[in-house]
Amino acid sequence: MTVFEGNFTEDISSWRFAIVIGRFNDLVTDKLLSGCQDCLKRHGVDVNPDGTQVDYIWVPGSFEVPMVARQVALSHRYDAVICLGAIIRGQTPHFDYVAAEAAKGIAAAAFQTGVPVVFGILTTDTLQQALERAGIKSNLGWNYGLSALEMASLMRQLRPRDENKPLELLENNPQQALIEG
Repeated sequence: MTVFEGNFTEDISSWRFAIVIGRFNDLVTDKLLSGCQDCLKRHGVDVNPDGTQVDYIWVPGSFEVPMVARQVALSHRYDAVICLGAIIRGQTPHFDYVAAEAAKGIAAAAFQTGVPVVFGILTTDTLQQALERAGIKSNLGWNYGLSALEMASLMRQLRPRDENKPLELLENNPQQALIEG
């Protein structure tokens, strides 16, 4: 049997990433973005907004992130999509609705498109907890960037080697597609 896992040794100069960032709670999301950029840059990705490897898409808040993530994933221009946001519990049920729909929507975007879509939405009870996860204690933005790199690498390994073969072959019979590819 073969073991497949993402690695960090490939030439990634041609890889492309989209980062979808919720502007709401930008004190937190700006820090997550910085951590994500730091990870990508240290692994050889040109994070310059004027460059060719990373596109940045700002949306009003975390609720809007999944729709845009799905749209950019559907374009198949990106090796991975990274979703960043912060949902902080308040005194109403609003938190529960936004957090649940953001999580479901991001998962659906990945399942429906076959493109890795990384869930980088913090869901915390307090602003202090969010800030701790966005840089005071550690920056989870780094982890989200690393997840995107690993999943992009893994998905490249799982795609049929012959790009002329329909992707349905991989979906219907993944072992055969890998053998034939």
